[in-house]
Amino acid sequence: MTFFHRITCAASALALTAGAALADPALIFDLGGKFDKSFNESAHTGAQRWAKETGGSYNEVELQSEAQREQALRRFAEAGNNPIVMVGFAFGESLGEVAADYPDTKFAIIDMVVDQPNVRSVVFNEHEGSYLVGMLAGMASESGTVGFIGGMDIPLIRKFACGYVQGVKAADPDATVIQNMTGTTPAAWNDPVKGSELTQAQISQGADVVYHAAGGTGTGVLQTAADQGVLGIGVDSNQNYMHPGSVLTSMVKRVDNAVYEAMKGGADLETGINVMGLGNGGVGYALDEHNESLITDEMKAAVDDAAEKIASGELTVHDYMSDNTCPVE
Repeated sequence: MTFFHRITCAASALALTAGAALADPALIFDLGGKFDKSFNESAHTGAQRWAKETGGSYNEVELQSEAQREQALRRFAEAGNNPIVMVGFAFGESLGEVAADYPDTKFAIIDMVVDQPNVRSVVFNEHEGSYLVGMLAGMASESGTVGFIGGMDIPLIRKFACGYVQGVKAADPDATVIQNMTGTTPAAWNDPVKGSELTQAQISQGADVVYHAAGGTGTGVLQTAADQGVLGIGVDSNQNYMHPGSVLTSMVKRVDNAVYEAMKGGADLETGINVMGLGNGGVGYALDEHNESLITDEMKAAVDDAAEKIASGELTVHDYMSDNTCPVE
């Protein structure tokens, strides 16, 4: 028997309507919408997997503005949802304010650490996965110039970029990596037109492989790369299917697993910091029927060897977040 239906979001307010059981989990998507074909959609996939496997139900909301973050958290907590899972670093400040007010509610935040006893903080070694796709870019490039397009210019996205550059240089020390960020506000995550423009600009400078870490903006990156006959690299979700034969690979960040595990934990969710990297399947690169013709046996062998060495600790990829520097550019 349920008491609250799904929580929906209007541009000006969040509203509770009748329907969902107390202690149902809740999922709050970041700006850009749950069907962004990237970060949010991966979270949606994880929640759907949990619901299908357990027969359970969950509540969700798609934010329309920054102002709704704290409001959504409090509404779900007041409704009795547990755990409450949120997607994105931008929830950090709001969760820091809210978590202490609901000590009996478990929260899970992805891509940010919030030091509260009832919070699970899930962070990823994006630099490790980016290193692998960087190697593939360096090996696939014929021009010796590749590109990176980030979304919002923040240290987390610089972390992607730095890992990528290290991988490119490992494959081709003489390669040039062009880097651009889409913007400095959250709007940078959902601007495919700007993504297209930046991709075109990089292609004009000789880039023949372009990796994006830009959320919904990345749809413009991959589309333009395909239209212009160069290779794109997807991120977060496996985006190879979007332009078969034109997406070299995708840096898969298993946000779906993070959401699935948080919902599976329920009210007994283990809190603290949870790091997901190559060693525990948290990140990787995508190889499937859509890009297998682009990845030679030699390329696969090289990148798989690097993945094993990174997972074992034999090879260390510098983490930009550790000191906000990158040893190679």
